[in-house]
Amino acid sequence: MLQALLLAAGFLVLVAVSVSSVILVNKAREQNSLLVHTVEVENQISSLLLEIRRAESATRAYQLTSAPRYLSEYETARDSVLPALEQLAKLVSDNPDQMAGIAKLNDLMRQRLADFARAIDSVKDNNVAASIDVLRDSASIETVQAITDVSRAMRVQEDRLFARRTANVDQTQILASTVTIAGSCMVIALGAVAVFLLRRSARVRDEAEAKLRDLAVTLETTVDERTADLREANDEIQRFAYIVSHDLRSPLVNIMGFTSELEELRGDIFRRIAALSRTAAFAPATPDDATAGAEPELEGGDKQLSDDFNESLGFIKSSIAKMDRLITAILNLTREGRRQFKPERIDVCALINGITKTVAHQAAEAEATIHVGALPNIASDRLALEQIFSNLIDNALKYLRDGVPGEISIEGRTKLGFAIFEIADNGRGIDPKDHQRIFDLFRRAGTQDKPGQGIGLAHVRALVRRLGGTMSVASELHKGSKFTITLPINWTEKQRDNKS
Repeated sequence: MLQALLLAAGFLVLVAVSVSSVILVNKAREQNSLLVHTVEVENQISSLLLEIRRAESATRAYQLTSAPRYLSEYETARDSVLPALEQLAKLVSDNPDQMAGIAKLNDLMRQRLADFARAIDSVKDNNVAASIDVLRDSASIETVQAITDVSRAMRVQEDRLFARRTANVDQTQILASTVTIAGSCMVIALGAVAVFLLRRSARVRDEAEAKLRDLAVTLETTVDERTADLREANDEIQRFAYIVSHDLRSPLVNIMGFTSELEELRGDIFRRIAALSRTAAFAPATPDDATAGAEPELEGGDKQLSDDFNESLGFIKSSIAKMDRLITAILNLTREGRRQFKPERIDVCALINGITKTVAHQAAEAEATIHVGALPNIASDRLALEQIFSNLIDNALKYLRDGVPGEISIEGRTKLGFAIFEIADNGRGIDPKDHQRIFDLFRRAGTQDKPGQGIGLAHVRALVRRLGGTMSVASELHKGSKFTITLPINWTEKQRDNKS
């Protein structure tokens, strides 16, 4: 238990370290991307200033020489200023303070470009002096200074962001290293404790194995003794059930006989009652030649008494019949429990086809089709298998849904030395809460509109268990049922003795 806890603790530490490392790495990546972003902003500011200075240098060179190449350089630099400003605006769009600087630069750059355009136009008009005056004008000088001030302020703010983000990156890296080192130390410590406990558990295990070897000497004898005791107890229970069921039949036969006599006396009793009633009412007596078995004419309370008498006799007779069926069922179960199973090689497909032939008429009346798939052959008790599959197929035909053509399928496969048989239908289905109830003796589920004593499935499960197998059901109301039976492919006498 402690080793499992240590293993779980080590796993949790590794998970925590891994998760923390991933989080910190992602955080460091984000912070590095912010650092790169700050550098990009500063580079873009420099690029913008470079373009405006290139435009100014080309303008002044054109003033002095009027050479076309300087005019071309001016136009190239001029066309690059506003796109550079737009790119800078995209980079600082998440910073309201910097966006305010962008707005100022936009006005200043446009104004400066307008000054350059006027100077170029004056040169083209051969008025170089006026062109020079444009760039020397105080307003133009103020524009240049304003551009310098705004760009410097933006650089200062980016420098502050760069310093803060650099500190955050350093802190994140230190934290990541600390977490990794601490986690590694904890894993090493847990590993050392686990090794210690593993050695101790190995020592305890060796001691336990020595004790088990000592106990194994007498274990087989103990198991044989217990098995013999269980077999004797099982036989005693079966004998007791047989004796009790047999002895119950004697008083039941007496009750049935006296009930029949009482039923025969009924006519005479009520004829006398009718005669007394007529005498009391001064009515003519029943003729002497009247049929002895004729039903007397009763009135009022006498008629009600006769009806109650008939109803009571009916209840008694139906109860006696039910008890007789139950006693017969118990006797059959006890006889089956005492029968010795004999394993033999069985062609299961042929066995089930034989069963389906015997119920063919019943299936035709129910408009049901029985599909038998490929089934594995097994070594088992033939009579027990016939009883198992006959009961399940009979139940499938008995509990089909009204108005729905019946579909019953029997499939089989093998797995790990066992044969698995599935008997499925599209009938009424069984409520999940009754899945265990249907395997109990004398217990039934659902609407009780079909004959039966509630012993079929209990008997089937008992047979499956004696054959060394298991049985289960999967079903829902109105969605059919599927019974799954798992049996050993090669059932032996030894298995039978162990199951007894």
